[in-house]
Amino acid sequence: MSDSVQFRVIAAIIGITVTPSFVHGNEGLWLDSRLHPLPTEKLGPFVRINNDDVLAIDESASYISSDHGQTWSPGRPLFPDEQNIRGSNERALFCTQSGVVIVAFMNLAARHWTWSDQLGDALEARLPTYVMRSVEGGKTWQDIQEMHNDCSGAVRDMIQKQDGRIIFTAMKLSHNPGRHSVLTYSSTDDCKSWTASNLIDLGGAGHHGGVTEPTLTELPDGRIWMLIRTNWGEFWSAYSHDGGQFWRVIHPSGVAASSAPGILRRLTSVGTDDGAGGKRAGRLVLIGNRPYPDGKTAWPLSGGDNRWSATPVSNHREELSMAFSEDDGKTWGEPVVIARRRDTNAVGSARWVAYPYLFETSPSELWITTMQGGLRARLKVPDFVQTRK
Repeated sequence: MSDSVQFRVIAAIIGITVTPSFVHGNEGLWLDSRLHPLPTEKLGPFVRINNDDVLAIDESASYISSDHGQTWSPGRPLFPDEQNIRGSNERALFCTQSGVVIVAFMNLAARHWTWSDQLGDALEARLPTYVMRSVEGGKTWQDIQEMHNDCSGAVRDMIQKQDGRIIFTAMKLSHNPGRHSVLTYSSTDDCKSWTASNLIDLGGAGHHGGVTEPTLTELPDGRIWMLIRTNWGEFWSAYSHDGGQFWRVIHPSGVAASSAPGILRRLTSVGTDDGAGGKRAGRLVLIGNRPYPDGKTAWPLSGGDNRWSATPVSNHREELSMAFSEDDGKTWGEPVVIARRRDTNAVGSARWVAYPYLFETSPSELWITTMQGGLRARLKVPDFVQTRK
């Protein structure tokens, strides 16, 4: 397989290119009846700015909607013409407590993929991770920084701790043999500077080997919990006691998952009374792909050859599921399939609905978009769970 073909294969999985088909319950995409179309074709992530406006970006421009996504402003360029930067569809976007907008992404203009089956590695591969910030609601951008120029894989998530620290997830390709590792970057100075965490490298081999594409949330005790995509039929958990500076507790999560990323969010719109005179954290929601179709116990496996991965793995992405937790991820409600691809003759990413973004746009309403499969939908949380009182 040529380098260019290999790159397109890897891109379909780790998210550095996209072939979307915008659909609302037709053209091969089935939706749960409790989902409703979004008024926009834009891909997340989205953030709220200036109290009411919604900000979205693509590879080269930012857009603002003042009417709940019905219409959008003309695109404002993200980068000066003289800069050789092009953003990726896999990115993290966040608006801090102080109103600074942060975006982390891979620079596609600098990508260089060199995988060799003979070496089992890509020693000269490059796909830098960048971050930048805006103090004007996405109108202009500053402090554009390269975090590292290793081959990154996908940037998936960004959060802010209660104490103000910003944390986002990233990846690096490790070598001898080639495999993926994950890390986080954190900032305490309004995202002017960043500190890298230790690297989480759990071994493996292959251009889809190792661990990839984490999502994360803060727990009530202040720890950061990260759910990491693996090839082992479940997410793995990592915990940090110091705001993502170091990850020292790492183990299987028990949450079944395909080799595909999930998105984890703590909802702000539900449950405040803990029954003891205090406030209770909002429930967690997790959206992702399970290892097997709903009601099944098997799926064709890929890999196991140290080329794709060292372990045979399920790449089941034909269904997107959602589950809620009322106890900070200790237990989860029954996953519900919210979208399913029905075009069984499709190949590659055209048959998938995966790489979700999640946006809590208003009390109890979620917007869900996917990079693979073209899902653009919204739902009401009370339609799926009983709102806590």
